[in-house]
Amino acid sequence: MSNHPLNVARSTLFWRRLFAIVFTSSSLLPSLGSEPARAQVTQYCQLSSTAAQEKENLRLSALKGKPDAQTRYQNMLQEQAQELHECRTRTWPQIQAIWLRLYPCDIQPGIIDQIMDRIVNRGYNQVYLEVFYDGQALLPAKANPTVWPSVIRTPGAKNADLLATAIKKGRQRGLKVYAWMFTTNFGYTYAQRRDRESAIARNGKGQTSLYVVDNGSQVFIDPYNLQAKRDYYQLVKEVLRRRPDGLLLDYVRYPRQAGSDSIATKVSDLWLFSPAIQEALFKRALNYKGLDLIRRFLSKGFVGAGDIAEVDNLYPQEGEPLWQGRIPRSAQKSILSATDRQPLLQWELWQLAVAHAMQGILDFVTIASYPAKQQNIPTGVVFFPDGNQTVGQGYDSRLQPWDRFPTTLQWHPMAYGNCGNASCIVTQVQRVLSMAKPGTQIIPALAGKWGESVSNRPSLEGQMQALRKYAPQLKGVSHFAYSWQYPESDNDRKFCRTR
Repeated sequence: MSNHPLNVARSTLFWRRLFAIVFTSSSLLPSLGSEPARAQVTQYCQLSSTAAQEKENLRLSALKGKPDAQTRYQNMLQEQAQELHECRTRTWPQIQAIWLRLYPCDIQPGIIDQIMDRIVNRGYNQVYLEVFYDGQALLPAKANPTVWPSVIRTPGAKNADLLATAIKKGRQRGLKVYAWMFTTNFGYTYAQRRDRESAIARNGKGQTSLYVVDNGSQVFIDPYNLQAKRDYYQLVKEVLRRRPDGLLLDYVRYPRQAGSDSIATKVSDLWLFSPAIQEALFKRALNYKGLDLIRRFLSKGFVGAGDIAEVDNLYPQEGEPLWQGRIPRSAQKSILSATDRQPLLQWELWQLAVAHAMQGILDFVTIASYPAKQQNIPTGVVFFPDGNQTVGQGYDSRLQPWDRFPTTLQWHPMAYGNCGNASCIVTQVQRVLSMAKPGTQIIPALAGKWGESVSNRPSLEGQMQALRKYAPQLKGVSHFAYSWQYPESDNDRKFCRTR
């Protein structure tokens, strides 16, 4: 099929509808045991310290191979799974999830059991297990057909499948285990591949995200790039072969830049300078005038009155410059001078560039979630509540159009507001609730620890109490992260230390 810009006219109606939605979004425009288990459950469905210790003793005994300890341990796990289910059914939030990263050292016997036991002890009934992060996949080294290396590269452990093990161990305890994945952030290892250079997103300064994100490990891709889409699709399919209870897509955005660059105010700030995203942008032109002006705007960052007059002379047989979503306001506009038309055309080209970048994110979510949709596995999108805002005449550089994410997906806003109390956290959640369509499942992610404030945030109890009034709309929350609650254990597991 020809890629000639004039052959895309048939999609005009679709794109006009799309752009009407995108550009009228208020978020984008300036207007814009000995005792029965049930006697041992405390508030928030947490186990008493006595019950937790009894279970830990049984786990250790079973690990040592003591007679009947394994049977007693498994029986206790089943009893507590049932009690957890009953407690969560009658206690808000009905879903209480925790974010978890595993390490190569966790292949040691009994470690996953201990982690999952602790999760149950705290009243959680879901685990969001990180399966793709920092350019690594939580797949066995011997069964990893993806372009990313396996998290576990320990000699002699090529068959170790921590993802499958964690799903199995979680379900034994009544936990649902979701696969949590970075999305458009493919990681440093991807950038090392010569055959993937064209898939890496670039801004108008020639930079990739390696140069604008502090830790130097985040590599964001061009969401329009076919190779990147194929690579990610294959990864999702491999993860889903382990049949997790759900899929969570994180880093569904462009990179967040620092300082004044955190606001995109000009076309060179956008990640529009890799081949695939540009080719797709040019295809949005509906006539030669439109194509020519898009090219000029992208190359210079603006169009002047001289550009408009020159394009008029080049294509005298055409009326107004057209591209998908552009509807000239009146037929008389063409009689205006190039100088009079310049401000509006330049503004509309800027809106086109921003919307095109955002549409790439939305399309990538559709592709990434499709394998899960086919298998009826729930999928959620993780986002910053302020990632889709305008600031003055600019846009948040992450260009995260979460208010356009499908409402068939779970929404997981990261309500990480940091103001010394819960008010800013509540404000973030309120914003999401106000913009979500009825029926959207919203599960805010909260950062913190039980029983104490940390990093200027109230305790998890304090944050949840502040959100309790939205209970009819919020049936779940998640807590970031296991490592915050067990920092010493997390550090030991990173370096295979035993205590």
